[in-house]
Amino acid sequence: MRKAQLLFLCTNLALVLFAFSSYGQHINELTATLDSTSHQIEIKQRFVYVNNSKTNLSTLYFNDWNNAYANNTTPLSKHFSEDFDRSLHLAKNKERGFTIIKSIVNKEYQGLDWERTNMQDLIKITLEEPLLAGESIELFLSYTVQLPDAKFTKYGHRSDGSYNLKDWYLSPAVFDNEWKLYSNKGLDDIYTGIANTKINFIFPEGFFLASNFDYNLVTSFPDGQQISLSGSNRKNCDILLTIEKQFTKHVTGVLTVTTDIESSKYNEISQGISINKVAHFLDENLGRYPHQNLLVSELEYSKNPLYGLNQLPSFVRPYQEKFQFEMMFLKTTLNSFLQETLFLNPRKERWVNDAIANYLMIKYVEINYPNQKLIGKLANVWGVRGFHLAKMDFNEQYNLLQMLPARRNIDQSLITSNDSLTRLNQKIANRYKAGLGLAYLADYIGEERVDSTIIDFYDVHKLQAKTKVSDFKQVLKQCSNDEIDWFFNEYVSTRKKIDFKIKKLEKTEESITFTIKNKRKTNVPISLFGLKKDSVVSKYWFSDIDSSKTFTIPRLGEDRLVLNYDQKIPEFNQRDNWKTLNGFFSSNKKLQFRFFKDTEDPYYTQVFYVPIANFNIYDGITPGLRIYNKTFLERQFTYDIAPQYSFLERTMVGNASLRYRKYHGDSKLFVSNYSISGGTNHFQTNSRFTTITPAISFGWRPSDLRSNRRQSLLFRHRNVFRSIDEGVLLDDGIDLDLENNPDYSVFNIRYRNLDNNIVNYKSSLIDFQHSSEFTKLAVELEYRKLYESNRQLNLRFYAGKFLRNKSDSDFFSFALDRPTDYMFDLGYLGRSEDSGLTSQQIIIAEGGFKSQFEDQFGSDWIATTNASFNLWRWIELYGDVGFIGDKDERARFVYDSGVRLNLVTDYFELYFPIYSNNGWEIAQPNYANTIRFVVTISPRTLTGLFTRRWF
Repeated sequence: MRKAQLLFLCTNLALVLFAFSSYGQHINELTATLDSTSHQIEIKQRFVYVNNSKTNLSTLYFNDWNNAYANNTTPLSKHFSEDFDRSLHLAKNKERGFTIIKSIVNKEYQGLDWERTNMQDLIKITLEEPLLAGESIELFLSYTVQLPDAKFTKYGHRSDGSYNLKDWYLSPAVFDNEWKLYSNKGLDDIYTGIANTKINFIFPEGFFLASNFDYNLVTSFPDGQQISLSGSNRKNCDILLTIEKQFTKHVTGVLTVTTDIESSKYNEISQGISINKVAHFLDENLGRYPHQNLLVSELEYSKNPLYGLNQLPSFVRPYQEKFQFEMMFLKTTLNSFLQETLFLNPRKERWVNDAIANYLMIKYVEINYPNQKLIGKLANVWGVRGFHLAKMDFNEQYNLLQMLPARRNIDQSLITSNDSLTRLNQKIANRYKAGLGLAYLADYIGEERVDSTIIDFYDVHKLQAKTKVSDFKQVLKQCSNDEIDWFFNEYVSTRKKIDFKIKKLEKTEESITFTIKNKRKTNVPISLFGLKKDSVVSKYWFSDIDSSKTFTIPRLGEDRLVLNYDQKIPEFNQRDNWKTLNGFFSSNKKLQFRFFKDTEDPYYTQVFYVPIANFNIYDGITPGLRIYNKTFLERQFTYDIAPQYSFLERTMVGNASLRYRKYHGDSKLFVSNYSISGGTNHFQTNSRFTTITPAISFGWRPSDLRSNRRQSLLFRHRNVFRSIDEGVLLDDGIDLDLENNPDYSVFNIRYRNLDNNIVNYKSSLIDFQHSSEFTKLAVELEYRKLYESNRQLNLRFYAGKFLRNKSDSDFFSFALDRPTDYMFDLGYLGRSEDSGLTSQQIIIAEGGFKSQFEDQFGSDWIATTNASFNLWRWIELYGDVGFIGDKDERARFVYDSGVRLNLVTDYFELYFPIYSNNGWEIAQPNYANTIRFVVTISPRTLTGLFTRRWF
């Protein structure tokens, strides 16, 4: 009863304050003919543009998003490259999409001047005379649409002969005090004016059609089919043409759905029951869908799936088929439902739709699956059920995944433009943060108020052009007695973190006095729970805590106070959220040992352990135990200890590190690291090296987090301790002087400037080293250029000079190939070998040569250039030239050349020398011994190859 009264009150308030403006509708009529042989659509379009603004318009702009596939200089291609996707950059002409404009005329059939903007997928039409406010103009457009291959964005023509058509015809850009001109960047966020549209669509026989528009029966004629599609107050017409009939129409009492989402292990009758269940949930919690038919496609789900365990292969999926199907259908339906009816600016104000959609998904699970665990049936498996991850509810994934970028300082505010979001934030984190925000607000002002706001906002603003965030804020404030400006000013508009702690606590028999500290000074409310033996006995909300504030509450038998106990608030750190009333010693967290990594449990001090094994030819396989405290979410302070046993040397080896990492928010200085690390292994038989390295580093990242540019400055002091077996002979006459000077220290400063772009890669490094034996300075420059023909040019320049060198050996000298690695930075499998397979491993460092020379060291200076250019796919030609000099000797000119198999750049490569200072190497004996290889076996490095596009 209370909920109904509240809804009635909010609705009437909104209707009083809302001034309804009746806009004239654009009229859009098309005749479109698809040729399945050429993948072209011939379009004749009549468009009546109505000037609904208060400004006279001398030009009109139309979206031509199909032309975004035309070449590799469009914003779409550049956006792909930023995500390390080079498919569109390297596309063949027959795979591209483009639009050929034949004519644009007015109702008198007079040709109008038009041109493409520099963004290439927007068309500017110049009118002969200004279009007055409130007036309309009739345009006739004739053009050919060449559809792209669907492999780029899943829209266009598919390899199986089917078609997915979206944003395929010209549509008007929006004028709202100014033109809102947005390019296609593969984000499904076209901003176009709503229109009453009719389409006469002609297509070949043998296809089945599904659409978001209303349509009648298909009319067949010789060699073809024809259908009439219509939509009132709609954005764009989506069409899916399939070779087999895949879509089924479900008619419920409140919604008609056309869908091809199904589950092979969930029978059709049960699917129908679930669809009916979801439809009624949306009708009750959002509102009545205003169109005759809602298209819910597998294609749209694939563009925005349920991330996480849901994407595992079906034979290992941990959820029941009913739950899995309903969540897939609910998510896709919600997104389609809102996109078709709430017309906010999707490039700038998408967060409102995301907030409503994800809030309702959270609500659906709370109502229908309150006991659903995050990892589903796996939570009951022996060996897994003890993990904190297994105890987490399904809805806790929203906070977990939105906190992933926040802990790495790459989160972005909800008002960030959609095309400026990183892939992780655009696909997952910001969507989840928006939904959590509404859930947070609902917990604060009351769930009924937020539920009523959503229903009222949808009821008033559905199908209205130019709906704004301010409309949502207005309705929300009308339905709340509490001050909620913090939600928009702090939570939505900034990337400030939420982080509170209980600082002090005093108790009497009647009351409890405590101080809450706002660690981040983000002005948002915080909840406090009083617990007695894990049962909640009291709950309070506190707000306006600038830095710290003291409160007093009555004592109701609590034995513990906990901030944000129900975790409804997306708080940055919950490990310091509680205080016990039972004395100091009882406040100590219990120590918890867990096999493998886990999610954070704020009520335990977690220690993780996992077996590991490494390999080098001196230690052999070195099994060990890694002990660390890093959870799935990044932490400021981490330790990592990994003792291992060397079977070949029959002794202990391993490494350890302590690190404190501080992120700096919006500062130009992105991150600071303070660490001390050490390790010990063998570099020859019974010959050990040990390193201890304190270090400080700083990292810079542009404010545009999509940029792949990074800068770093490292200060470290490498301390090396060595011991060698007396029976080991030093090869090649290189005296390491281990007997007299086994230990040394090197102070090192490194500055790196990196632009890791897949098309134009640029990197520069300045390296300064100082020790008692030498002082040296080196510079490294690297450039990679990927051409449209899929040819890639790789250039690298390295130069180094000793400022002083007191060493009598070549241990610290510059090297053409296989540096001695006295800093122990390089991952050699056999660092002291000069024969055998491991000696053929190459790590591109210093001179970067691939051929092996008898005299490869320079004790004074070096300058080399490495180049390669691919002939076909991963087959390349390489060449190296340079000079290298010793003290008091004339510099030597060196060169080599050969073939490079660039299978995975920097990860797995093969080099076949052909000609060098050594002569024709390919014709010399034992040629197989000269072949070089690059291999990376570090799991962390390999993981980065696949995660870089997300972070």
